[in-house]
Amino acid sequence: MACLVTGGCGYTGTRLTEALLSRTNQDVIVVDTGWFGNYLTPHPRLKVRTVDLRNTDAIDFSGMDTVFHLAGIANDPAADLNPYASWEVNVLGTMRLVDKAARAGVKQFVFPSSGAVYGVRSEPDITEDLELMPISDYNKTKMVAERVLLSYADRMTITIFRPATVCGLSPRMRLDLAVNALTMSALTKGVITVFGGAQVRPNIHIDDLVDLYVFSFERRLAGVYNAAFENLTIHEIAELVTKQIPASIAVKQDSADPRSYRLNSSRLLGTGFAPKKNVSVAIGELAAAYRNGNLVDRPNWHTVSWMKQQQLG
Repeated sequence: MACLVTGGCGYTGTRLTEALLSRTNQDVIVVDTGWFGNYLTPHPRLKVRTVDLRNTDAIDFSGMDTVFHLAGIANDPAADLNPYASWEVNVLGTMRLVDKAARAGVKQFVFPSSGAVYGVRSEPDITEDLELMPISDYNKTKMVAERVLLSYADRMTITIFRPATVCGLSPRMRLDLAVNALTMSALTKGVITVFGGAQVRPNIHIDDLVDLYVFSFERRLAGVYNAAFENLTIHEIAELVTKQIPASIAVKQDSADPRSYRLNSSRLLGTGFAPKKNVSVAIGELAAAYRNGNLVDRPNWHTVSWMKQQQLG
């Protein structure tokens, strides 16, 4: 049997692919556009195919047990570059993918939505039962994709996570995510610029997210789950960075990003899953990798600027 990982050359996808190869006996098929490169190590049970999600006919589901659907236009600014393409990839591509998977007898479909589908909320704890109020095209596509997938819950195990902002090391880095960006700024400039700073962001270490995907596969976990273990303001994240890296914090009052929300992950913790790392650990790992020369700032590790430069999407 085999697992399909769409977006398997991405930030989290690369780490998930490595984990599936090392921790399961499954063959792994990765499909990815290759827009940001391929940092996967060759493996006898790994096949990597360059496929755009808009061409699901190019994906063979023969022998597929589980789909980890990580591919998509990845964040609000990237989606705003071409909203039409974002709907086409994130919604229409997902609909075609799950339908083809269901027809092929795939047993489980795992999908990372986004914790930001709740929008800007005043509730102290955001649980899965609250109404979704996305404010961006990107998060609207995630909400609609969720509803499409749940319509197939009678045909396969549907697992939907609403992850927090991810942080930590990957062979294919992303330096446009909050913790990673603030840490890299401290390391390279000695200054962390915070816009606003009072916005609350939930966070999850990339190792915990990968563990969660494997956990859901091993348990055939069904349902919708928040996945966040530290709700911190942007300024609190900056302060955690300065505890490990000498840097000053420059606060600019205006912020173009009003999102602020606290995710409650009690439902997920009730399944027996437990996180092992946190934001401070991620900061330390990033700093150590930078000082060892294993972490550098590459243009293709910044999603929006790279997509603009390469005219992707």
